[in-house]
Amino acid sequence: MSNTRINLDYAASTPLLPEVQAAIVAALAEAGNPSAVSQAGQRAKQRVEQARRHVAALINAKPEEIYFTSCGTESNNWALRGLFAANKRKALLAEKNGDGSPVSGAGKAENRPLVPHLIISTIEHPSISLTAKRLELEGARMTILPVDREGFVSLSDLKAAMTPQTILVSLMLANGEVGTVQPVRELAAIAHEHGVIFHTDAIAAAGQIPIDVHELGVDALSMSANQFGGPQGAAALFVRENVRILPLLEGGGQEHGGRSGTESVAAIAGMGMAAEITKGELPNRLSHMARLRDHLKEGLSSRVEHVRFYGSWASRLPNNLHACIDGLSSESLVLGLDQAGVTVGLGSACNSKSMRPSAVLKAMGLNDEQAKGALVFTLSAQTTEQEVDQALEIIPTVVEKLRRVTALTARV
Repeated sequence: MSNTRINLDYAASTPLLPEVQAAIVAALAEAGNPSAVSQAGQRAKQRVEQARRHVAALINAKPEEIYFTSCGTESNNWALRGLFAANKRKALLAEKNGDGSPVSGAGKAENRPLVPHLIISTIEHPSISLTAKRLELEGARMTILPVDREGFVSLSDLKAAMTPQTILVSLMLANGEVGTVQPVRELAAIAHEHGVIFHTDAIAAAGQIPIDVHELGVDALSMSANQFGGPQGAAALFVRENVRILPLLEGGGQEHGGRSGTESVAAIAGMGMAAEITKGELPNRLSHMARLRDHLKEGLSSRVEHVRFYGSWASRLPNNLHACIDGLSSESLVLGLDQAGVTVGLGSACNSKSMRPSAVLKAMGLNDEQAKGALVFTLSAQTTEQEVDQALEIIPTVVEKLRRVTALTARV
């Protein structure tokens, strides 16, 4: 095993920036409760509100539109459940015409009851897809939009899926597995033409590409601190002013009444510091990561036989490279590279233990055999050209070794 480890799996989590660690330590040292009227409590409150301003600035939102949560999964769950529950009345009103008769439309034509309807895609993170499935089991109607070979949702498919009972669309901004960045501005505009709320899961995108919630036109957006140098255990949900969402937790009324409970001041302070640093450094980070990503792709193409790349190249995350290496399993590649000192991803960090072929790749049209050997490389601002060059020396050697072992095993 190499003594020097090369991390090419920053999507799993990014290391704390030194300034972030200092902010966390300072908040922990004081341990004030933001709801307390004491001086320590008010200083803690100031830390939380300063962090809120920095997180809001990262996506060009208002501070009062930012709600802190514990993780991206929580933000996504709350977005779907809270927005759906708070806006059901639209579907109920759409069920009847002025004379009390049922409305016409897709639901009636298919003999379906006219119930609240939501739309997601086949490549959403499980924190979206499983929550949507739970809402369906609780009586909602759900449409799951397909994606094309590059991972894009079709604008025409979204238009065709809209009904008078549609109250929520949730489509991710960028897929953390294959790197494709969706045309969210155009997708959100379609939803708004029908008076429908639009949420986007931006967890893979926040801190990697510029995000402006006004330009995107989204009503809600999820993000997580550990994707851009902040701590695990800190995340946020943006909800546009005047968009109704039911509270996640009832209690003392923290987070504008949306998520009661004493705030994790240290984690929030760390997220705020990470957001402030990221906003200032993002243009340089973007070009740095994109250059190294392309260098990695070119190196793999020339040094590894039978390698395929997936995701859009015209619209993708700058830090993401998705590759499938024929003849080997993803698990053997990840473990073999890990033993050789290179850490790479096996797809979604939240679902990699299932050891099933990637649901994202299957949604993009690949069969089980084609989806084998899938690796996700994710870079960061801290990744160096030397690390990429070292990885390009190690990866072909590991691949060839595994292929020889696989060939010998097949003959036995």
